[in-house]
Order: sequence, then C-alpha cells, then structure tokens
Amino acid sequence: MKKSQVPLRLINILADGIFHSGEQLGEIMGISRTAINKHIRTIKSWGLDVFSLSGRGYCLTCPLQLLDEKKIRSYMPSDSGNIEVLSVIDSTNQYLLERMNELQSGDACVAEYQYSGRGRRGRQWVSPFGSNIYFSMFWRLEQGPESVMGLSLVIGTAITEVLKQMGVEDIRVKWPNDLYLHGKKLAGILVELTGKMGDAVQLVMGIGINILMPITTQKESINQDWTTLQEAGITIDRNKLTAELFAALKRDMIQFEKEGLTAFIDRWRQLDNYCDCPVKLIVGKKEIRGIARGIDSQGALLLEQNGTIKAYSGGEISLRGV
Repeated sequence: MKKSQVPLRLINILADGIFHSGEQLGEIMGISRTAINKHIRTIKSWGLDVFSLSGRGYCLTCPLQLLDEKKIRSYMPSDSGNIEVLSVIDSTNQYLLERMNELQSGDACVAEYQYSGRGRRGRQWVSPFGSNIYFSMFWRLEQGPESVMGLSLVIGTAITEVLKQMGVEDIRVKWPNDLYLHGKKLAGILVELTGKMGDAVQLVMGIGINILMPITTQKESINQDWTTLQEAGITIDRNKLTAELFAALKRDMIQFEKEGLTAFIDRWRQLDNYCDCPVKLIVGKKEIRGIARGIDSQGALLLEQNGTIKAYSGGEISLRGV
C-alpha cells in the first residue's frame, strides 16, 4: 500500500465535516487507533484543519468537496481531451514537464495537494489539500519560443472570464500574470517551457486559484495581500470550475496559436485592474513610477511618464508607496 493511500481514505471519510471516532475509523480501515492518530498528523501536514475532541473523535473544521474525474468529465463534451485527477503531487507543472514526450496539446492535470507547488521567481505556491485549484495544461507551439510572448495574459483573461460566468464579480487581471478580487490576489499563473529559437516550443501552463484556505494555512507567511472565494462569500463547484477552465483554456490556446495576442488585447483591456491608474513598476532593484496605459501587441506593459508612453516587458506592478 502506497504511503499516501491511508491518509487519502481517511480524508474521504472525514470530508463530510462530521465527527468520526478513532475506534470507528480504525474498524473501517482495519488499523489501530494509534495508527489512525499517526495518519491524522499526516493529513494536518497537508494543510487541513482537523479538530479532535475526546469522546467524539475527529472532524474537519469544514466539509470538503473533493475532485472527482467522473464529475469533471460530466461537465465536458465527450471529445474534450485528457485530464488527469491527482491526489498528492510535488507540482502539477512538474508532473507534466516530466511527461511532455507522451502528451498531446491540451492534455491537463489537476491535483488535490501539492507539496512543492511553485509560483513565479521560484516562490512557493501554498497548496493545502482539497481547498483550491491546482491545474496545469500542456501545449506545443510550432512557431517557437518567440510565439509565447503575452501568453500569461491570454491565460489570465480566460480564467477571469470563466470565473465571471460562474458568478464571481469584481474580478480583474493584473499584469503580467495574476487575478485580483476586491483588490487582493485570488489566482496566479506560471508558464514553463522548453525549446530553442526556430524550433517548436513545448510549454506547461500552471494555474492556482484560491477557493478557501484552512486556518492552519492562513497562519503561514504569504508575502502579499490575498483572498479566497470563500472569504468573498462565494461558493463554487470545484469540479465544474475545473471543467470550465479546461474548456476555456483549450479554446483560447487554439485561437492564440492562430492569431497571437492581438485577438485578446481588447478582452484584456476590459479586465485590466490598473489601467489608467498610478502604479510603481519594480524591475529588479529599480522602481519606475507612472500611469498604466494597458498593454501593447507583444504583451508589454505601457507606462506613461511625463506625457511619454514606454513599453516594459518585465517586472511587477505594485501600488505600495505610489
């Protein structure tokens, strides 16, 4: 039996959010109460809040809606493509990167838990079990690495439109690769690729969306303002959201492959969180202040200073100290 199988079975039982005694759990799983306690510690290490009470047993502080491949596929046309549901993984991006030679454009995976989830610039992406969306899709672009310019903007636009269609209001995109809800970070994007100039490029697009955060996770240090759909009072079906993301991203990637970023600029502009706002662009140790004026045809940020607009292809936007 694999190391994670017993904790996963425990989570399936506890997902209802009600108390289960250690004795009852032990009988169901054929192991001792001491072993149950050991596996409860594993579940806690995956970022879940488990409440224990003498005489009553264990329960999660809130019920979980677990990912279900059959349910995800039920929201998709039968010929949509391949999506794999994973339980415990280092990183969904890494999982696809290691299998690129076996994949077709549009193949994807989604996971319950990442123990080495990553964001941009080598940052950690906090990934508690069963709480959020950790999704990655593979794509092969025949035009080569130069054709990837602006891709994160296309992905951000697709995710934002999906969430809006599912009832999430006041969600916006932040250049170059974040989604903001009520002024706080809700989701992030990480694109990783391999390929040489002039050759086809193979890439993996990673998406993380905050649905809810267990109290244990909230105590961790996340170096920016962030929010969740739960905090905004929004309940969403994780399986339906996964299916909608899969369909939208695949559709938009086909269009991006044919038409490039130009086809998405107007859609981005309608969702741009900072368009016409004073911002600070941080490029390395340098800070550049100006008025954000959207993006150009290559996906670069347009920044106005003293009446002159200049394009910047790298860096991060901040409102702090503007």
